[in-house]
Amino acid sequence: MAMKSLRSLDVTGKRVLVRVDFNVPLANGQVADDTRIRAALPTLQYLRGKNARLILMSHLGRPKGQRKPEFSLAPVAERLGRLLAAPVTLAPDCIGPEVEALVRRLADGDVLLLENLRFHAGETDNDPAFADSLASLGDIYVNDAFGTAHRAHASTEGVARRIAARAPGFLMEKELQFLSRLLGSPERPFVALLGGAKVSGKIDVLRNLLPRVDALLIGGAMMFTFWKAENHPVGRSLVEEDLVPTAREVLSRATELGRDVVLPADCIATEDPEKASGGRVAAEDGLGTNETGVDIGPASRRLFAERLTAARTIFWNGPMGIFEREPFAAGTLAMAEALARATERGATTVVGGGDSVAALQAMGLADRVTHISTGGGASLEFLEGKTLPGVAALEG
Repeated sequence: MAMKSLRSLDVTGKRVLVRVDFNVPLANGQVADDTRIRAALPTLQYLRGKNARLILMSHLGRPKGQRKPEFSLAPVAERLGRLLAAPVTLAPDCIGPEVEALVRRLADGDVLLLENLRFHAGETDNDPAFADSLASLGDIYVNDAFGTAHRAHASTEGVARRIAARAPGFLMEKELQFLSRLLGSPERPFVALLGGAKVSGKIDVLRNLLPRVDALLIGGAMMFTFWKAENHPVGRSLVEEDLVPTAREVLSRATELGRDVVLPADCIATEDPEKASGGRVAAEDGLGTNETGVDIGPASRRLFAERLTAARTIFWNGPMGIFEREPFAAGTLAMAEALARATERGATTVVGGGDSVAALQAMGLADRVTHISTGGGASLEFLEGKTLPGVAALEG
């Protein structure tokens, strides 16, 4: 990817328009989880250290083109100010005369946060006039919001096309480096661990990763579509019937390529998934007609952990079961611990996807993997081999 680096740009005294991803959860009018804000700090601190004049823009939630107070970025401005130990001014809007006046008054090192971009329908519509208004605020454009790079929105694609001096921020750069390495030159053995509920959301990732990995481990509810493809009983487990032929196609293609697709050998089964009870261990041919699989079983945990321990590169997306419920979290915890051990042995471990990241954080293991991707949808689309509009717009 031919794009300038942020360090190659002269930002001193310049108005730097930075697309950040501050789409964070709020509770009682305050930021409930500031992980995404902290992730942007290296870029913001670098720019302030170079005496740039920062104009930050982000969306929050889905106000759908309407100004809704509950989606204001005011709590974000307050939290960012504390993290930067510097004043952060919240603009009353993201475009318009008042915003332009605030930008003109910025001094070197000042930080201005524009109000929620999605208060305007022009953001998600990539409206040319809206993109023009945003672009007029900056001399330099920096995109550090990888989580939105798969959207051709005004702030991610439109503005970048209008400002010649543009570059990825440090977070975006790091994301692209790690994910590109997975597709291009991973150290082997390369193992991908995929879980989550549905095959439909991962099918293109499966197809694109299959020729590149040495082994593909499949857990989560999506395992039951593969079990059905191999004629194992699935009880009342979630199965995407229309994708059973696709699962067979993946298994057949793996054989042709000489790649291992490893399915669970057992699962945790229960007749009532809503009831937080421990369930029982069911082998791959032992699931009852009234039972639902809610986690991978102990034999599968050992099997998967052995593969992960021997790997030199690992990509993980998707939990192994209903990890939010403690009795059904053992499989996901075992995988998180296996990734941590692999990292300690020198493997490169990359985790993408909201649920996988949430599981790591809940288990206190987030700092024991090599890289956690901040963009669930964007990281999956990148690994599908798709062009991300927000990345393509930075090139040239």
